[in-house]
Amino acid sequence: MIETALDRLTEEGLLSESRYLESFVSYRARSGYGPARIREELSQRGLQRADIDLALRECGISWQSQLEDTWRRKFSGHLPIDAKERAKQGRFLSYRGFSMDMISRLLSGKAMDD
Repeated sequence: MIETALDRLTEEGLLSESRYLESFVSYRARSGYGPARIREELSQRGLQRADIDLALRECGISWQSQLEDTWRRKFSGHLPIDAKERAKQGRFLSYRGFSMDMISRLLSGKAMDD
């Protein structure tokens, strides 16, 4: 009975994995999370890795801008003044799901577009 209901909802376009992926990626990105964290959360929900990667590529989100926005909100746009502060900022941003390469470039003060 459940299978029949799910099939009917899918046929009517009311149940869509791609719409769910799109919505979830958008919501979590607006909440300040990066692609690695979002990918992991979706994997834990049992979604296919290829579908997740496709959704992350096609979402239209600039992850560099997202990183900068998240960093500015948390640290008021202040670059770290010592190794301890740099590690603190790096840990936070890494936990949020941004790559170490992007974080290093941001915290070193380099433009993200280089």
